[in-house]
Amino acid sequence: MKLFNRLFPLVLSVLILPFSVFSQAKNDTIPKGEVSTTSQSVRIDGKVITYKAMAGTMLLRNDKDEPIALHGFTAYFKDGVTDSRTRPISFVFNGGPGSSSIWLHMGVIGPKRVVVTDPGFTPAAPYTLEDNNSSILDVSDIVMMDPIGTGLSHAVGKAKNKDFWGVDQDIRMISQFIKQFITEYDRWNSPKYLIGESYGTFRNAGVVNYLQENIGMAMNGVVMVSAVFDLRTLVFAAGDDISYVMNLPTYAATAWYHNKVQNKPASLDAFLKEAREFAKGEYTTALMEGDGLTGAAREKALDRLSYFTGLNKSYLDKANLRVTEPEFTEELLRAERKTVGRLDARFTGINQDPLSQYSVYDPQSSSISPGYTALFMDYFYNTLKVNKANTYFTSAYAREGFDWDWDHAFGGGFGFPTPPNTGQDMAQAMSRNPHLKILILNGLYDLATPFYGVEYSIDHLGLEKEIKSNIIMKYYEAGHMMYTHRPSLEKFKKETAEFILQTSKR
Repeated sequence: MKLFNRLFPLVLSVLILPFSVFSQAKNDTIPKGEVSTTSQSVRIDGKVITYKAMAGTMLLRNDKDEPIALHGFTAYFKDGVTDSRTRPISFVFNGGPGSSSIWLHMGVIGPKRVVVTDPGFTPAAPYTLEDNNSSILDVSDIVMMDPIGTGLSHAVGKAKNKDFWGVDQDIRMISQFIKQFITEYDRWNSPKYLIGESYGTFRNAGVVNYLQENIGMAMNGVVMVSAVFDLRTLVFAAGDDISYVMNLPTYAATAWYHNKVQNKPASLDAFLKEAREFAKGEYTTALMEGDGLTGAAREKALDRLSYFTGLNKSYLDKANLRVTEPEFTEELLRAERKTVGRLDARFTGINQDPLSQYSVYDPQSSSISPGYTALFMDYFYNTLKVNKANTYFTSAYAREGFDWDWDHAFGGGFGFPTPPNTGQDMAQAMSRNPHLKILILNGLYDLATPFYGVEYSIDHLGLEKEIKSNIIMKYYEAGHMMYTHRPSLEKFKKETAEFILQTSKR
C-alpha cells in the first residue's frame, strides 16, 4: 500500500503530462495580436501634431471569450492628451463589401495622403505622399478598421472567414471589435464616432444600432461618405423601376458636366432641382404606365428624358426609357469612344469596344488604384514598421471562397426575401437616442451611390420631424471619393471636423 501511495502520483503525472502538453500545443495554435508602435508627426493648419501610430492586429473574441479572429487596424493617438473623456475617437472603414480601409485612410482621414490626378489618369510610380492637412487627427483619434478578409484580418481557432461575410455577421463583428478596442484602450467615456464610405455607410446604419441595443454604447455621431441604406435603390431589378428614378438626377449631373445637355443651364443646382422634380413626377408616372405608355405621352417622356440624360431619343426608345448605370456610362460618350466613370462621372477612359452595351471598367478606379496601393504598402511596412511577413489584402476578393450573405434580420416583408435595408436600423437608433447626429456627404457625380437615392431613403424612414432634423446633408461637386478633388477634400475636412467638435460637447 505504501508503495502504491508512492508510485500513484508519479504514474498520474505521466498520464496527465501528454494531455497538458497537448492542451498547451493546441492553445499555441491561436496566434496572438501583433502591433507595431511608432512615433510620428504631421502638420495640420500650420501646427505640428505629434502622435503615436499603432498598426497590426487584435485578437477578437466572441461573447464566450473564445478567439475567433485577428482583426487588423491602424490607430492614431494624439500626444499630450491628459483626459481621454474630452478627446473624441473615430472608427473608420470603407465598404465593398470586401474592401480594406486604404481609401479613406490614404485619401482623407489619415495623417498622410496620396496625391492623384483629378480628374484624369495618374502617372505610374514614383507617386507622391504628402502630409494630409485635411486629416481629422487634430480633432479626433482615429482607428482605421479592416474587416475580416481584408488587410491583415482573418479568422482563427474554430472560426472561418466565411463566418463573418454577411450583412448581420459583419455588423456583429465590427461592433465586437469596437467594444474590445474601447475596453483595451480605456475609451468608454470618450466621445465616439463611426465614419464609413459606400457599403461602409450601409454597415454604419446597422452598427450604430447594434452597439446601442446590444452593447449599451451610444455614438455621438456617424459620418456617412457616399451613402446607401436601401439596396433596392441600386440593383435595377427586373420589373422594379425605382433604381431608374433614383439614378436620373445623377445622370443629369453627368450630362451637364460633359456638356451633353442642350441649352445647358448655367446653374448646376437649379438644373438638378429640375431633374429631381422630373424624376419623382413625370418620369415616375411614365414608368408606372409600363406597356400602357404610348402615343403623345410616350413621345413627351422620351423628349424630357433625352434632355436630362443627354442620351439620344432613339436610344432611349429602344431602352424603353430604362437605362441602367453601366449602360449610361457606356452610351453618353460613345461617339467620342470614351467610357464615363462610375465612382466619379467626371473621369473618362478609352472605350475599346464602341459596340458594347455595358461599360466593363471604371476609369476613376483604374486611374487612382495603383497609386493608393503602392504608397499604402510602402507606408504600412516601412513607415509604420509592420512585419513584412504579414500579407495585407486590399480586398477580400483575393481570399478563397469570398461570398456575401445578403440576409438581414431587421425588417423584411411577410417572410419573403427583400433587398436588405439598414435604414430602419438607423431610424431605430436615432429614435431611441434623440441626441444622435448623422452627417451625410454626397458626391453629385457619384453613379455608385446616387444622392437622390439617399434623399429618398431618408424621406421614407418614418422619422419624427425633430429626429429627422438630426440628419445633415452636404453635397460635393465630385464623385464617390470626393476627396480626390482638392476643393472637396478641404470642404470634407471642414464639415467633418465641425460636426465632431459640435457633437462632442456637453
